[in-house]
Amino acid sequence: MNNTVGNTARLAGAGLRALLVLTLICGVIHPLLITGVAQVLFHDKADGSEVTKDGRVVGSALYGQTFDLPKKDPQDAEEAPRPDPKWFQPRPSAAGPNTVNTQYSILLSGASNLAADSTVLKDTVTERRTAYAEFNGVEKTRVPVDALTASASGIDPDISPENARLQAARVARTNHLDEGRVEQLVKDHTDGRTAGFLGEPHVNVLRLNIALRDLTRH
Repeated sequence: MNNTVGNTARLAGAGLRALLVLTLICGVIHPLLITGVAQVLFHDKADGSEVTKDGRVVGSALYGQTFDLPKKDPQDAEEAPRPDPKWFQPRPSAAGPNTVNTQYSILLSGASNLAADSTVLKDTVTERRTAYAEFNGVEKTRVPVDALTASASGIDPDISPENARLQAARVARTNHLDEGRVEQLVKDHTDGRTAGFLGEPHVNVLRLNIALRDLTRH
């Protein structure tokens, strides 16, 4: 009987020591080490790829956001957002309006999960094509794919160069700028494929709009 109790006590003690040691290694030392290495070698990425302007964080280069007009009634949660014609607009968000997710004001990301033959998806694409064409004053046949479909994450911060170029005329007109200067702004903020072959050329909407704001101030 005494041996059984003694063995149990020794096993419990060994288990407790193992728990404490592993907690210290995996829960304290390892996270601190990884955090330290990340801050030294990848400081910008480790801090969330924050974009700052005038000493203030205005967003993340990895996280899409809207550029809408102020609400007519700030208390009306049902009021539909209205894109501000002064700014370049991002691609649609798949976050969707519900109690957790709203357009680019979300706690978690995700795709719409609608199938390619979904009538809801088809109707949504048709509505987006019409809205984009009217908003930017272009033919429906010219509306780029990324203006019709949302990304898998639902929070894509980039749009295609073609999407940005089609918005340039509207942005220039609304801000009373020369269209050529705005088109050049798009070219200057077009990033190529990663390593020359991964992905597609793209334009970060937040960075482009920051440059646009600087242009309107001169």
